[in-house]
Formats: sequence, C-alpha cells, structure tokens
Amino acid sequence: MTLFEASGLTRGYRLPRTSLFGPAGVRHAVHNVDLSLPDGHSLGIVGESGSGKSTLVRLLLGLERPDAGTVRYRGRRVRPGRPRDLRWLRREVQVVLQDPLSSLNPRMPVGAIVAEPLECLGTDGNDNGNSGSGDRGGDGDGDGSRGDGGDGRHARAGRHARVDEVLRAVGLDPDVRTRYPHEFSGGQRQRIAIARALAPRPRVLVGDEPVSALDVSVRAQILDLLAALAASYRLSLVVVSHDIGVVARLCDQVIVMHRGEVVERGVTETVLSAPTHTYTRTLVAAVPRLPPTG
Repeated sequence: MTLFEASGLTRGYRLPRTSLFGPAGVRHAVHNVDLSLPDGHSLGIVGESGSGKSTLVRLLLGLERPDAGTVRYRGRRVRPGRPRDLRWLRREVQVVLQDPLSSLNPRMPVGAIVAEPLECLGTDGNDNGNSGSGDRGGDGDGDGSRGDGGDGRHARAGRHARVDEVLRAVGLDPDVRTRYPHEFSGGQRQRIAIARALAPRPRVLVGDEPVSALDVSVRAQILDLLAALAASYRLSLVVVSHDIGVVARLCDQVIVMHRGEVVERGVTETVLSAPTHTYTRTLVAAVPRLPPTG
C-alpha cells in the first residue's frame, strides 16, 4: 500500500519587482516533484537550505497549496483548507520539528503537551483516532483532558495511560508529566516532542531536521531512538535534513533536492555509495561522523 504519493508538485513565490513597470519574478521553491512512500518504508528528503525540502513537506502535509500537481495519502486527495478538514490526515501523520524548545508550549506541563494531539483529534490514543469521545479542554492535572460523564472519565483515563506509555517509550519517567519544558535538556525536550507525536498512534512520523538543534552526542541517541520506535511501532518515516548522514541512519529511500528539483533518488545505500549527481557527491563528502552509542 502506498501512503504518500505526489505527482508534479510545483510551488512558486513571487519575487519583489526590480523595476516600476517590469513583471514580478517567480522563484520556484518546488518544481515538478514526484515521490511515493510505500507503507513500511522510510523516505529521506535531503538538500541544503533553500533547496525546497521544507516547502515540499508543507505541501505533503496540506499546509500549503501547490501551484500545480497533486498529493494523495492512501489514495485520498490532500487539499489545504480549514484545520478540521485535515483532521483525518493529522490522525495518520504527525510531525517532530527542529527546535524542541520553540515547539513546546512553555506554559503547559509535559502531560498536557503530550496529550494535546489526543485532545485535538478527539481520541484516547487507543485506536488511531476512531473511538475517542471527542471531549476537549483541560483541568490542570497534567494530562490536558476532562470529562464529566462516564464516557469522559473513560477517555480521560485512556489518555492518561497513553501519555504514560509514550513517555516510557521515549525513555522518560511518567512522573515528568507535571514538569515544564524549561526544566529539561535539549535532548529530553526532543524526546517529549517525539512522545507527543506518537500519542495518537500515527502511521507516518515526519521529522523536519529533528536533530540539527542538538549536540552531536545527543543527536546519535535521538536517531537511535527514532529508529527503534519506527521498528517497534511499525512507523513509516519521512526525514527532512541537510545532512545525508542523518537520513542514512533512518531511511531506506532518499531523494536529493537542489534548487527546488529532485536531482537524484533511489535506495539510500546505493545513493551514498555511488552518487551520480555532482550535488549529491558534495553532500556525501560533507557527512560528519557521529559517535557510536552504547
């Protein structure tokens, strides 16, 4: 089964006019890109800053509308619109962002942060979003949920249990649920962000530069964690990075982007060992050596 499938994706942005009467130029951040992500596989999207990789991910997630081309997830068209119109996609696809400190609400305790997608999607996290009670809100006890009737109490208990489960899965004690983001190191905050993404049981986890803001030694730990979680939860990964070495540790397929276009694609091991494009060879030559863990 194919999860993501994109065909002919193009997205351009108007440039400032260089003369009073001349036409405004257009910069194509993404130009005529095709890709597919089969179930059970992981895809790396590699390129330097400005290559178009982050714009491509925003198109896949329905956060921007393409000028041309289509995106489908499990055969269903992804159309940008109101947040509730894409709730079906958010139940299946979750994102881990680059900077955990800026992606976590500093005024919310960890338990509420991790439970937030369960609240927004109306699920207790036990069935990929199809049987939650749909109640909203928070009562300040660290799990972000409330409910007055029997169904609400059941959903609250389910969310509480799910928060504990994913915190343990990322190597954190559930007791941290009452603490706040500023009390943790960068690596611990990224573990919290990963736990939040895991909470609604997605099929796909998207990592947008998931380790670039971390110290080198911590990067290796988080990469190992993501690989272990992908195996144990049967997740497909989409990993965006300027570092092809990061993708090599997590993804079996890779596309290399340069100036908005895909210049090389294939099995990651093959692309690393025998790159055919000059730009890819430059990226491979720049791979830093991450220290072994253990």
